[in-house]
Amino acid sequence: MTPDTLLLRQIHPSFIQDGRVTSQAFRPTPKDEFLLSVDDGDRVTAEASWQRFITNPACKSVGVQALSQAECTAQALTVIEDGNPHPEHCSVDFTAFDKKEIEKKSKLLRAHAETRGWLFREAVA
Repeated sequence: MTPDTLLLRQIHPSFIQDGRVTSQAFRPTPKDEFLLSVDDGDRVTAEASWQRFITNPACKSVGVQALSQAECTAQALTVIEDGNPHPEHCSVDFTAFDKKEIEKKSKLLRAHAETRGWLFREAVA
């Protein structure tokens, strides 16, 4: 993984308000053990990542946005190449931060992702 590696994040439909992705899409929760689930964009395309994700009936995504490894590092967030539940899976580690810091970091990450735009978006019928 390099600083330019894009970390692919699935965007749940509930994380879109007024046509914009909310920072909630980039904020892990206690049930996630404060690890944000992403895929290594050097190892899988945004579309392939999305297709795999939505094959699970419990998972919903309207598309894929991304953060770079460098953007995470700039926020003192470690990217863990954990390979679980699939080989390209990574986790962005927020465990060292309190709720207020996590919210601030997720807003900054959302801004980067928004500037980059959608890497893949589902076709709307």
